Amino acid sequence: MKIAFVATYPPRQCGIGTFTHSLAHAMKNIGDGENEIIIIAMTDNHETYAFPPEVKLVIHQEQQTDYLAAADFINRSGADVCILEHEFGIYGGQSGVYILPLLHRLHIPLISTLHTILENPSYTEKAILQQICKMSDKLVVMSHKAIEFLKDIYEVPTEKITRIEHGVPDFHFDKKQSRNELKLDDKKLLLTFGFVGRNKGIETVIKALPQIIEKHPEVFYMVLGKTHPNVLRSAGEEYRSYLQMLIKNLKLGEHVVLLNEFVEEKELFKYLAACDIYITPYINEAQITSGTLTYAMGSGCVVVSTPYWHAAELLTENKGCLFDFKDEAGLATVLNELLEKPNLMKTIQQKAIQYGQDIIWPKIGKSYYDLSKYLMLELSKPRQKKETDIDLLLLPPFSLAHIKRLTDDTGIIQHAKFGIPNLKEGYCLDDNARALLMVCMAYKQKKSMLALELMPVYMSYIHYLQNTDGTFRNFLSFNRNFLDQVGSEDSFERTIWVLGYLMGHAPNDAYYQSARLIFFNASPNFEKLKSIRGIANTIIGICYYLKTNTSDAEMKMILLRLTDILVAHFEQNQSENWNWFESLLAYDNGILPLALLHASQTLENKKVKKIAFKAMQFLTSHTLKDGYLSVIGNRQWYVKDKERSIYAQQPIDAMAMVLMYHQAFVITAERGYLEKLFTSFMWFLGENDLRMSLYDFETKGCCDGFEDYGVNRNQGAESSLAYLISHLTVLQAYEESYHGQELKVFTDL
Repeated sequence: MKIAFVATYPPRQCGIGTFTHSLAHAMKNIGDGENEIIIIAMTDNHETYAFPPEVKLVIHQEQQTDYLAAADFINRSGADVCILEHEFGIYGGQSGVYILPLLHRLHIPLISTLHTILENPSYTEKAILQQICKMSDKLVVMSHKAIEFLKDIYEVPTEKITRIEHGVPDFHFDKKQSRNELKLDDKKLLLTFGFVGRNKGIETVIKALPQIIEKHPEVFYMVLGKTHPNVLRSAGEEYRSYLQMLIKNLKLGEHVVLLNEFVEEKELFKYLAACDIYITPYINEAQITSGTLTYAMGSGCVVVSTPYWHAAELLTENKGCLFDFKDEAGLATVLNELLEKPNLMKTIQQKAIQYGQDIIWPKIGKSYYDLSKYLMLELSKPRQKKETDIDLLLLPPFSLAHIKRLTDDTGIIQHAKFGIPNLKEGYCLDDNARALLMVCMAYKQKKSMLALELMPVYMSYIHYLQNTDGTFRNFLSFNRNFLDQVGSEDSFERTIWVLGYLMGHAPNDAYYQSARLIFFNASPNFEKLKSIRGIANTIIGICYYLKTNTSDAEMKMILLRLTDILVAHFEQNQSENWNWFESLLAYDNGILPLALLHASQTLENKKVKKIAFKAMQFLTSHTLKDGYLSVIGNRQWYVKDKERSIYAQQPIDAMAMVLMYHQAFVITAERGYLEKLFTSFMWFLGENDLRMSLYDFETKGCCDGFEDYGVNRNQGAESSLAYLISHLTVLQAYEESYHGQELKVFTDL
């Protein structure tokens, strides 16, 4: 049998990786030992690992196309079955959503091992796990509680679920020799191991030690494990420092050691053989599976634990002892009793050893092997590949290289000569606003650290260009001289759009407060706008603001009045064959229906929605009728009853179409809009009137548009940002289409 695994894998230091390595090699050695394993390994945070030969492909956690390439690789590999090791934190996208399209494209039986099943999941977490359950042929869990959750919370049929316990290595160490090697001959060793974080409750044990040492001065507590990588990234060693200070204050320096190490399995079992009592003092019950607990019991340790779900289930029938969460006094009582009753400890240890022999990896591997064999026989017909509306394999890798090239400490340079910044042209507000929108989206979706680094540059530019009356200047020379007093309405309204978006998606409170301050300084000017595109973009910004500030009745009234202006323009200019806001189709056309789509959603207004879709259908009929996007050319535009202009097509128009169809999908959930969205995006990659790509695969920038003679190879900020915003919108739409993000559908409008 040939088995493909999708998971983390050593040398990455991860409990799931250790589990996968043990399971894969146990299955490989079943029967005649001729089974073949192939590993598709996850990487994290741009780390690189020296993987062993069985790793045939690597998926970069936040690179969506890697998941699709992995699905194709597995399908072509000749694998008989795929085993997914699922944990929310190891796959990319919101709550690990990027794993879904990989599973969706598999043609072979799928077994998913669920390492975490949440009792109170978020909407997205529940939707993702339900989709995994639907696409899996069998689900493996490690506890009865997990089965209960799958049935009651996630509505999974019982027949789809199999319980196979967490395996343990078949290592045997001499206790006396191990204690001697670790210089613990005269100690009573209490041990906790695994990744360290606040949820592990280690302070409970430390606080209990004075009561224990008073009766048993030979007690020594060892915490063996590195700080969890996610904790390290978010809080550094704050928790470990707190523990060290606690040890110092309680004068326990001679009785406690915190070993900041990740030890290999064999070395770990030497520590387990040496310990007298193993402790898992977790601070709440929400732990459906604990590999550390299983390892401790499987190695024959006397286990003392708080009653989290897995421990409460395993430590029945005197196989261990329980104490309440955060109860150091209760723990001290339990430990003192055990230390005073060696016969009781011996009885518990014998039961643990007996349990451990039933879950050694060869036996667990055989259970997975038998399940895989069963699926191969039951599911002999290959799955048919499902058609998708968006093919991410056609997208170039997302890159901010050109944006970084265009950006200095002041802001983003507005123009470029080919791929080189044109410093003579300086900066403008429009582009810095677009840049801020793009990096907000990039950080939200991809957790791009470069995007986060660029964010304050664009935010500072916007703040610097705001006048005391709330308006904005637009242009700044390279030597930082103002070039105008008040900028265009276009530059004003695009800034309002991004400020509204930022208030809903700020990476921290400083950005939220700054955006709010600038937004409300500008707000007295909202109803002074004359340009309908200025009004449209302002509407979008207000709608984003109101998503997180729903009780702002005054701002909602401003939105209503601005929306009425757009509606009035439509009603004044429409005729039998002309459903539009003006007597011509000019530039950035998709922004006008897009604004009304947003307004209809926020105001829940039937009339506004009807006009938005009527205008969108009219625009579609003139730009998307031949199977590709043909943007209205800026040379002469398209005046009513005259010929439309084909050339001087610009990227901002394609971006507006992508955003428009995305919002239509958000409102209706109709997949036809995804197809139109993706068709519009492909304009950048050659699906256009010239059949030439505007995206430059070398510079990672986007050309400024095309004329009848060909592509304008200059790659300024506006065009490159339009491409990147469109790219990110495609990724967002694709994600929404798979995990069923809660789309508000106004079926009654």
